[in-house]
Amino acid sequence: MPHVTTKEIKEKFNLTLVSGEEGIGRHVSLSDISRPGIEMAGYFTHYPSDRIQLMGKTEISFFQLLEPEEKKERMLKLCEQDTPVIIISHGMEVPPELIAASNEKSVPVLTTKMPTTRFSSLLTNFLESQLAPTTAVHGVLVDIYGVGVLITGKSGVGKSETALELVKKGHRLVADDCVEIRQEGENTLVGNAPKLIEHLLEIRGLGIINIMTLFGTSAIRSYKRITLVIELEIWDEKKTYDRLGLEEETIEIINTNITKLTVPVRPGRNLSVIIEVAAMNHRLKRMGVNTAEEFAKRLDDVITQNGESSF
Repeated sequence: MPHVTTKEIKEKFNLTLVSGEEGIGRHVSLSDISRPGIEMAGYFTHYPSDRIQLMGKTEISFFQLLEPEEKKERMLKLCEQDTPVIIISHGMEVPPELIAASNEKSVPVLTTKMPTTRFSSLLTNFLESQLAPTTAVHGVLVDIYGVGVLITGKSGVGKSETALELVKKGHRLVADDCVEIRQEGENTLVGNAPKLIEHLLEIRGLGIINIMTLFGTSAIRSYKRITLVIELEIWDEKKTYDRLGLEEETIEIINTNITKLTVPVRPGRNLSVIIEVAAMNHRLKRMGVNTAEEFAKRLDDVITQNGESSF
């Protein structure tokens, strides 16, 4: 299961560690954030202790109204064994009762100068990105006219060579050979390259080349949303390939269905041009222009007219 450590959150948002340093390596595995207002009032029956606890002016000001014994009790209950971290916003002073409880239970307490709502929004976006479901796919990811195209196929079919030709034409490489994919939202897949092979492309006979060094920073992207999958396969004379484009095939990656095209490979076919046109046509379809459907309608009209004129 993907997770983020409290230390990573501290470094990402430049937070200040106040107490509970022993628990700085605790794991955060949920993107939900809890505002423990009702817990400050003493109701812990459904306390979501496995979430990040974020306290703002409302929670702290109410806490100050409690009796000394109540303050100790509430903070000890707040620092559960599975509580990953407690964060205080607005740069407010951390109550001494919370410092004592966090040190006793080894629950880290961090502070930020940011307002509660602003920090909560930034933290949620960060957690959803880091904790999103992930997978890895063998293929090449290229940004073509703003369309994230994942090129797949068996080893040696020409994926990397096609990607190189696309880069020469001004398109941008995201990843070669291994594409790491994460689901950042409903029907939203984002791909990137593993750090080890970032900006690199393997061409048989040449070896590994650095796209950024050869073509500049405009030829690469760190990540891109995937909206189209093109599978390259060796031409099979016995197989019937789609010639109109009326039927749309999809492939499921994680929990998202992505449009998939199968392009047969044989000598003489300019794959980079075909993939460019496929990306442009995909954009047109998303804008509501479907050439295949328009042609089918024209054909039906002609057949209808001819049928009527024969009577």
